[in-house]
Amino acid sequence: MGLSKSFQLVLFLVFGLLIFQIYTVENNQVQEQGEVARASYQQNVQTIDDWHGSGEALYQRMSKDFSFQFFQYIHNTDSNNNFTYGSLLRPSDDFASQVFDIELGHVQNFADGRLQVRLDTASVLSPSFNDLRQTATLLIAAYIILMLLFAALVQLHRRRINYAAEYIAHIPDLSFLAIEKSRFPGVLKPLGNAIETCRGQLKLSLDRVSKENELLTKAAYQDPVSGFSTRQRFTQHIEAISKTDKQQYGVLVVVKAAELASVNQLHGRAAGDDYLAKLASCIRKSASKLGANKCFRVSSGDFAVFIDSISLKEGERFLEQLKRYLDEYAQSTKSDSIAHAGMVPYQQGNEPLALMALADTAVSVAQTLGPNRYYQLEKLSGDEQVGTDHWKITIGDLINRRSVKFYQQPIQPCNNATEVYRELLARFYNGEGRHLPTTTVIAMAERYGMSIELDKMIVTQTIKILSENPSISGNMGVNISASSALQGSFTVWLKDILSKHRGTAARLVFELNESGMQTNLESSHQFVTEIHKVGAKIAIERFGLGFTSFKFFREVRPDFIKLDSSYSDNIEQDNNNKFFIRMIVDIAKRISIRVIATGVEKQDEKLTLEKLLVDGLQGYYIAKPELLLLKQ
Repeated sequence: MGLSKSFQLVLFLVFGLLIFQIYTVENNQVQEQGEVARASYQQNVQTIDDWHGSGEALYQRMSKDFSFQFFQYIHNTDSNNNFTYGSLLRPSDDFASQVFDIELGHVQNFADGRLQVRLDTASVLSPSFNDLRQTATLLIAAYIILMLLFAALVQLHRRRINYAAEYIAHIPDLSFLAIEKSRFPGVLKPLGNAIETCRGQLKLSLDRVSKENELLTKAAYQDPVSGFSTRQRFTQHIEAISKTDKQQYGVLVVVKAAELASVNQLHGRAAGDDYLAKLASCIRKSASKLGANKCFRVSSGDFAVFIDSISLKEGERFLEQLKRYLDEYAQSTKSDSIAHAGMVPYQQGNEPLALMALADTAVSVAQTLGPNRYYQLEKLSGDEQVGTDHWKITIGDLINRRSVKFYQQPIQPCNNATEVYRELLARFYNGEGRHLPTTTVIAMAERYGMSIELDKMIVTQTIKILSENPSISGNMGVNISASSALQGSFTVWLKDILSKHRGTAARLVFELNESGMQTNLESSHQFVTEIHKVGAKIAIERFGLGFTSFKFFREVRPDFIKLDSSYSDNIEQDNNNKFFIRMIVDIAKRISIRVIATGVEKQDEKLTLEKLLVDGLQGYYIAKPELLLLKQ
């Protein structure tokens, strides 16, 4: 039961008991007065003697002093003396006698007859009934007034509670209006203070959560290395441009850090991150000079910059400034190249894939022009084959001129009984002697069906260098494309040229990518078998990324497997990688395949890998790549 109903019940009981108590007092008083009236009647009737046996005479004599409700005299012998007045039944409109149950009757026997009377109660009841009526009226009026007052207070209280409830209900809507403290006086004051305190604390908590959410969002959508937005943000932005109806135009610049793979291999992953961070700084400084812009890191080595509301010609200022910063960076680090940039115009409604393909073509053209160069495609259609033509011409030219230099990076054996080798790393140059990004050259050669000719040139140059430079001792690893190795014509050519240089062939270890070799295990096995016939060896690099790596052991049987560098990264803390490497080493030893760990950049990684019994270690911590010195 609620407080309001409980109070009403208590108030009703209190007033009810009060009225009952007053009624009891009045009723007792009425009974006493009735007894007094009855006693007075009895005393008076004894003194009357002049009525001569007549009932009517007796009534006339007694009615002078008393009022009767009923009077009846019955003579024993003479009915003429009989007399009756009134009725024993009370009148229906006598409410007072119904409230107070009082009997004022009396029966008396005379010598000649019998007298029965009932005194009228009006004289007895009227004072008490009036007192009771007045008192009850006052109590009922007080009760009604109190109830009305209580109802008004309850209504006011309910409004205040409803206000508090409504305020609390709107808190999830993040509505934090100031509390009206005037609505919470008296006993409700603690409630108002509590809500005010809750409001303040919730607002502070939500502000804190909002700030933390902003930080988390920033962490989720901001690349930690470059500080640019991530690929997801880039995708959202470019799709927004394609779907908007609002007039919008500008330029899109794609900057490709083509040397990232080389930097990681030559100097380690930490140096690669530093390289990307400094490249991002060059982009940021160049873009800031043009005002509003949006920068994104769309992949490991690719950046995108949207510069709004400028034309392609105006955007060239950004490219010139960017090249200046890139040249300064290259000069300070004594690097051949830092990055290449391609610029294309955009406007609302452009298809994202077409726009990115066009920008990629512009970057491809820039890569063929030399270190830190840029290229602009002025139209959104019509020049899409320019990049293809440039790369075909550039790759064909470097093959014909044999424009390649080799760096060497040794592999450290983990025990004296292990025979290892030095890996040769190819670097390419265009007709003007400018460095070309190695990764892009190889990718473009595979894309346009020129990988076999490129690999032939690399093999030929390697054999020539080893033949003409007897001071270069030991075995050498040569990287060739898996797509070339799987071609029967290339296998026949390679076997033939190695047969003519068996002494040199015995020193060569051909390195091929696992993912490429897994596309055709039969052709891979055939290639390994044929190369073994002429004394050369096979190493499978980036091993362990495919789902069929263990099947590769049984089907292909290479001489070396080079674990992907991701397995070396913090290997001392990664129990899963430890288990995987231990399993690979165990299987490899059973079938006489040597396991080489790559990407070793810390002492802890080296010590852990040695404990896992790998056969060799390669990485920036072991030795840095150095230019292969040849006799002039």
